[in-house]
Amino acid sequence: MTDDRRATAVDESGLGGLCTRLRQLYFGRSAAALRFQYTIIIVDLLIIAFFIATPLLRDRPTFLWIDYTVALIVAVEILARMLAATNRWRALRQPGTILDLFILATLLAPQWLENFGFLRILRLWSFAQRGLLWEQLRKTRYRAWEDVARALLNLATFLFVVTGFVYTFFFNEGSGVAGYVDALYFTVATVTTTGFGDIVLPGTWGKLTSIVTMIVGISLFVRLAQAIFRPAKVFFPCPQCALQRHDVDAVHCKACGHMLKIPDDSD
Repeated sequence: MTDDRRATAVDESGLGGLCTRLRQLYFGRSAAALRFQYTIIIVDLLIIAFFIATPLLRDRPTFLWIDYTVALIVAVEILARMLAATNRWRALRQPGTILDLFILATLLAPQWLENFGFLRILRLWSFAQRGLLWEQLRKTRYRAWEDVARALLNLATFLFVVTGFVYTFFFNEGSGVAGYVDALYFTVATVTTTGFGDIVLPGTWGKLTSIVTMIVGISLFVRLAQAIFRPAKVFFPCPQCALQRHDVDAVHCKACGHMLKIPDDSD
């Protein structure tokens, strides 16, 4: 065996083979790849649940063990994604990767970066960008609800991020479940502009926080209402002009007039 062939064989059985296998698992559509991707989704949901519950668990004796375990899982997942990427520099610059690196830093140094822990909830936004979720949804009878699901995830992300921010900076440490519920109650009341006034944030920064929460929150609520009440659209790329969304009963593309053949699976 020549040196070139020997080097190729070593590469295929070593790091190169690992990268190829990971690429197949992350981006493939085989049964094994889909099982792997669904496992990643389930792990992501569990991690997000931990991030949401972090303010309630921070004083527990087992918190650091769980925190560092999650840090290990996140680090392994980031490394695996980098190995699977064909262009690692581009993958490293993706917003989702940058966010995950920041989250990893808060997990590895929970005492130093404690005040930024609420930003971990942004992983829910990153989770919502996964193409597999929407790809599988489009294959079901609920595909018309994709816009609603996206808007709902964006609103939920905002609510929990603001709740974490309010709990961290405006409520006394050690307030526990009661303090977190108060922060969530304030956030929802502010986003919906209900304004009961029984819980308010003190000082100028409290007023500015309330203003930003109302402006951004009501925008997300309007977006959710639009997704619910506007005519349903389906994801069906036009073969002529590549317009992505059309009315459920569309016969021709609105952009170019090309005849469409949208599958009808309403039965």
